Amino acid sequence: MMRAPFQAPMEGLPRRVTIYEVGPRDGLQNEKTVLPAEVKAEFVARLARAGLTTIEATSFVHPKWVPQLADAEEVLQRMDRVPGVRYPVLVPNERGLDRALGLGVTDIAIFGSATETFAQRNLNRSVEGSIAMFTPVVERARANGLAVRAYLSMCFGDPWEGPVPIEQVVRNGRRLLDLGCAQLSLGDTIGVGTPGHVTALLRAFADAGVGPERLAVHFHDTYGQALVNTLAALRCGVTVVDASAGGIGGCPYAKSATGNLATEDLVWMLSGLGVRTGVDLASLVETSAWLAALLGRPSPSRVVQALAGEPAPKQAAQPAAENASEPAAGRPSASPAAQEE
Repeated sequence: MMRAPFQAPMEGLPRRVTIYEVGPRDGLQNEKTVLPAEVKAEFVARLARAGLTTIEATSFVHPKWVPQLADAEEVLQRMDRVPGVRYPVLVPNERGLDRALGLGVTDIAIFGSATETFAQRNLNRSVEGSIAMFTPVVERARANGLAVRAYLSMCFGDPWEGPVPIEQVVRNGRRLLDLGCAQLSLGDTIGVGTPGHVTALLRAFADAGVGPERLAVHFHDTYGQALVNTLAALRCGVTVVDASAGGIGGCPYAKSATGNLATEDLVWMLSGLGVRTGVDLASLVETSAWLAALLGRPSPSRVVQALAGEPAPKQAAQPAAENASEPAAGRPSASPAAQEE
């Protein structure tokens, strides 16, 4: 069995890509199995040992809405922080920021919406209202020396509104960046994007004065497009890609969806293209196989299946609770930002 891909670089790609690992947050918050805090801390530590330098550790969304991450404080207290590794935390509002500041967090992320319907269902307020809520969060965070990232959900399609106009995505994304966020992650929340759509959106951002150095991409693999969409983004100059170890998480809208782009699948592709990531694939596969055993289901990652000898999953696990950034299908999502304790 091949343990690494044959390297054949392609023109027009960056030499290095930073992987923004979201497994401990976006991945675990969608899993049925709730892992103990010490296991979550060990998961983060293993990811750092595998060479990942940005690991989103947890979320300060109210535990009523995301019970899988109710132990956020304990996880952060148990974590051994590695020099040179960043551990962002998702915060919904000023109360979440207070919790983050009290625990010495240095990087946070906020989460907005490209569409009005999703903003109402996920944040219990309009896009305008969400901007008003995020404004003091970003201002205070920056005043305290924190780096702030923004997520923008529903950038390619919305289950209630359908296709989302590119100019609408750019307009709402610009508003988050104008608050003072250093980076904007463009989310294909329901996984409907295709390479041409990705290219068109990134070009529209460039035309609006937002270059690829300020953007990241966050693809779901609902329709099997995550890797090819990533390649399209790299061709447009993007160098930060969100991914989840083992492909954990999932898309609440498609029963057969594998959900988040698997970090191992991304690393395999980038390695074959000669693009550096600094990630040790064997170590990462070992970590995801370990985690899959704890979660009680096979890893959705094709690379983990191949290298760890795992069988392909019959069906991706379904989320047990509302996702902070992706609502469950067929019902209104929770309002985590409005309900933060």
